[in-house]
Amino acid sequence: MDTLTTTLATVPAAAAETVQRSRAVDRVVRGIATSDGAGVKLTRVLTQNLQRRLDPFLMLDAFGTDSKDDYIGGFPDHPHRGFETITYMLAGRMRHRDSAGNEGLLQNGGAQWMVAGAGVVHSEMPEQEDGRMEGFQLWLNLPAADKMTAPWYRDLPAAEIPTVALQNGGTVRVLAGATHGVA
Repeated sequence: MDTLTTTLATVPAAAAETVQRSRAVDRVVRGIATSDGAGVKLTRVLTQNLQRRLDPFLMLDAFGTDSKDDYIGGFPDHPHRGFETITYMLAGRMRHRDSAGNEGLLQNGGAQWMVAGAGVVHSEMPEQEDGRMEGFQLWLNLPAADKMTAPWYRDLPAAEIPTVALQNGGTVRVLAGATHGVA
């Protein structure tokens, strides 16, 4: 995946729980190819010049490759504090471990939710040596009152993520909040 394109919509200050009308696209943002961790190639979509405008969204990274050399180094031990991450795995296997004693295996269609809060050291390492690895990770800023909360982690296997079949044939996987009566 060389580039990932995301659209940002203008959202009213007091958005209703149910979207009643379509919103206009405010701008198109093209991701930037970069690497992180121990050389994992990824596309960074939300960058510093957008952070103030999109708070609480801090960062969005997408990764996707068939070449093990692009992901095999993983993300060895590194610290986080004051935000949370949501990772969704489209293809591949990644092991999460952290200094709070949490551990989980993220696999096809699964998600992991980590709140770093007061601080945690964690790693995300591939548990495969070949084949496709693809997914994305969203970083969310915690409100000031929650910055020092105890770290926690939740692994959500694909089978535990609620889904909604849409009338047009699409499917929604509900990771947070609610839609079409599914929470």
